[in-house]
Order: sequence, then structure tokens, then C-alpha cells
Amino acid sequence: MSPAPSPLSLDRRRLLVGSSALLLGGLGGLGGARAAAPLLTVGSRTLEVKGKAAKVFGITGPNGQPGLVAREGDRFAGEVVNATDGPLIMHWHGQVLAPYDQDRSRPGGGETPVGGRDVHDFPLTPGTHWMHSHQMTEQRLLAAPMVTIEKDAGDVQNVVVMLHDFAFRSPEEILAELGGGGSSHGAHGAAATPVQDPHAGHGAAQTPVPAPSGDHTGHGAPAPQSGAMSGMLTGPMNGHAMHGPGGMPGMGPGAMVGMMGAAPHANDVRYDAHLANDRSLDDPQVVQVDRGGRVRLRIINGATATAYFVDTGQLAAECVAVDGAPYRPLAGNRFPLAQGQRLDLVVTVPREGGAFPILAQVEADRALTGLVLATAGAEVKRLTDSAKDAAAHTDLSFDRQLVAARPLAARPVDRTFHLMLGEAPGYRWTLNGAIHGEHTPLEARVGERIEIMFMNPTSMMHPMHLHGHHFQVVGTRGGRFAGPMRDTVIVPPHTPVVIAVDLDKRGDWFLHCHHLYHMATGMMTELRVR
Repeated sequence: MSPAPSPLSLDRRRLLVGSSALLLGGLGGLGGARAAAPLLTVGSRTLEVKGKAAKVFGITGPNGQPGLVAREGDRFAGEVVNATDGPLIMHWHGQVLAPYDQDRSRPGGGETPVGGRDVHDFPLTPGTHWMHSHQMTEQRLLAAPMVTIEKDAGDVQNVVVMLHDFAFRSPEEILAELGGGGSSHGAHGAAATPVQDPHAGHGAAQTPVPAPSGDHTGHGAPAPQSGAMSGMLTGPMNGHAMHGPGGMPGMGPGAMVGMMGAAPHANDVRYDAHLANDRSLDDPQVVQVDRGGRVRLRIINGATATAYFVDTGQLAAECVAVDGAPYRPLAGNRFPLAQGQRLDLVVTVPREGGAFPILAQVEADRALTGLVLATAGAEVKRLTDSAKDAAAHTDLSFDRQLVAARPLAARPVDRTFHLMLGEAPGYRWTLNGAIHGEHTPLEARVGERIEIMFMNPTSMMHPMHLHGHHFQVVGTRGGRFAGPMRDTVIVPPHTPVVIAVDLDKRGDWFLHCHHLYHMATGMMTELRVR
């Protein structure tokens, strides 16, 4: 990577995150076993939130800026250094071209020790992606952008926005408040693993998708008979009607209450602030934009337990990508964004200029965060961090409108899996009645197309994420549809969601809820591809 130019010398393709511009230079020159400077350094830093200092984590590139921004065709090549006080497990979220052994967040992936260096070299996946720890240290902001500008992105100003939920309390304290005790079932093994405390160490033209066929494998769940899946997607969410007298594993009284229509709820964690590029709305980032200029907002939900609605206010927006995958432009000014998801919006600044807040409102709540796009000399008024009315709950209505630029090709489905999302006493979140470590992995083969049906009788939304792959959303309660390509999908309460995946590489891939307290207490399994 060439040295970072002065921020004053950047052209209209400048990329902004935090309070400074991110380098647009390529990464290809970093190859080899040793780099002159680390590609990334993961360490600790002090952040001021609402006038109070907090020790958090940060991931910086060789130019001293958060994360990495590159161009399509560049490689992620160089060393990742663990400068924290504890072992590190990093996940390159959305990097589907990364070799299996270059992502620590895999079964048996191990940890980068204190002071350790991991050498990486793989082609970057185009689009808006991100990097984060696969430990509860993400709660302490151990996350950063990992953006690769597409060759066809056009002449736009790119603005990267990282959203976070923030608490001064440690993850252990939060987990105890939730009723889950002081431990979690580890993401990388069956044994219970303590949640790390940052103050005591690491702390810190669409193609229709065919109806399912072939081998229907439940892995602990009775498979529906012929035609059952269609019924499950169009009929009422009634456990016995869907699955027969035996129901599903984990279908205890609590789950049945959920099935029968318990009111949805969200935000089981109480947060002290919500941040956009490390700042709350009492002191938001102000990004200078040009009059009449086009801006591409690359918005990443790096929150641990919070979904948002992104609102562009006075600026009409077009959604051109989600989770790094391109789409036929979809107009709007309010868009849902669950934990782990990404959203690319293109807006045009009026020629008369002005200041334009871009806000993110917490799902089912009034809390706000965001930043301001402003032309030179525009007055930036003080913003409130609370909306007049609470936001709605997230659902799949947005996904049903998206038309993928590159959907899956039409072909038969080789296997179908059914996963029942559940909750057990003691804040234990389950898949098919089991927590991770007591689970039965899903098994498939390279070259197969599989479908996974998530059934959610709980009263919370679960953003389900599959490592190492992009999938297509192909069905929900209203029936089958050719939906978006994603790596993280909203599974609303009391609702089934079906995804289709083409398996193009071997490995053991985690599949988990991206509400990380749900993942840490059990809502995770593995997809084993041989």
C-alpha cells in the first residue's frame, strides 16, 4: 500500500469514516510473508462518549485510519497484529473469497495470541463489508469497515458509516442482567467460555428460484411431507399444524406461547448510547459534501444487539446494494438494517446546498444516532437523539422489494434443512432445541444447492448469518419469491424464512444469530461441507 496522501489531496472519490479520509490506494503491494508495516493492528484506545471516557478497541490500517478501504481487484495481503492484552479471534464478514484457513472464526480456528501476527493473502470481495471479533469484544467496538470499491461504482463521494450500540458496562455485566450468568457457550468449542472483560485483559431480470426438491434433511427435526414447505410459507404459523403431532425439538411451553402470537419485542439490552463512526448525536460527525454532488452512503450495522432504521430525511435515496451485493436501484428514504447487515444508498445533494442529517433509529424505540452531510458554509443545527415516535419492528417487507442484479441461477435443490429458533430458561437461545456445543451440525456436499428454513416461534427478531457464503432469500410467510442476495437475513418473530445457498467450497461454516448475546448463549450451529 502506498503512503496515505494528505486528506486535502484526495479527489471526489474520497472515503470518509470517523473524522478523517480513508486511503483509496490498492493493497496488492503488501504481499509476501512479512510486510514493512502491519496491514492491520488490533489494539485498545480511549473514546469519549457523552462526556465520559471509555476504554474500547480499534482496528487500524498502516495509514492510521479505521479498517481498510480498497478497490476491486486488490488483495488482503499482509500481517494482522494482535496488540491487545488477550487472545484474538477475527472474522472477515462478507469476504466470500477468503480461503477457509484465513478466517479464525471457524470451528477449530484457534486464536491469535497476545503479540501474535497472522499472515493473510486473498482477493477482496467487492462491496461494503466489515471485520469484527468473534468474541463479545465486539461489544467494545472491536470492529471496522472492510470496504472494496466496485469497478462500476461511478463518480461518487463514498461515505462509510459504522453503527454501534454502546454500554459502559462490561459484556459480563450485561449478560448477567439478561439472566444468562457470567459465561457463554463459546463460538469455537463446546465448552463454556467466559465472556472477556476489556478492563481485565482482552476486554477489549430476476430468475425464479425453483421449488425445493431432493433430499430433505432435518437434523433433529421431522421433515415435512411433499408440499409441506409451500404450506408452511402460506399458512398460519401454528406449530402442530406445520409439523404434525410431534412438533419440533425444543417446542416447549414458552415456544408454543410464541407460536400462538406473543407480542414481538426488541432491545433486550439497555444501552448508554448509540454511535455513528464513534460519535453520538450530541456531537455528530459532519461530512463535507459538494453542492449537486452524488454521495454513496456505505452503512454497516456493527451493533451487538440492536437493529436500526436508516432515514435519509430530506434526501431521496436509492438503495443500490445490500450486504455487498448489487441491486436494481430501489427508491426510498427509510430502510431497515439488522445486526451484521450492510446498506449502500446513493443520494444527491441539492444544488442550493445545506445540512442533511442521516439518521439511524433503534428498532421499536425512539433512540437515534447518525451523522450530517453538509455543504461548505451550511449551518448545522443541534440534533436530538430521540425521535418523536418509536420505530416499527423490522420485517422482510424491504427484502421482498429488492431485485438482485446477480441472483442464483435456476436449478433443483439438493437438500433442505429446517432450523427451529428457540429460547430456553436462563437466557439460553437454541437451534432445534440445542445450544452450540450440544448441537447436531448440518451436513452437505460441495456443488450442492441447499435450502435452509428458519422457523421463529420466539417473540424476538433474529438476524441469521452464514459464514463464507452469500445466499438468496427465497421465501417467507407470504410464499416464495426471488429475494436479495445476503449473508445475514432478518427472521422476524413468528415467521418462517427460507434461504438458498450454492455450496462452492469445503469447510465447517458457522451459522448463528448476529444478536451476539443470543449467539454467545447458544444460538449457533455449523454447516459442514465435504
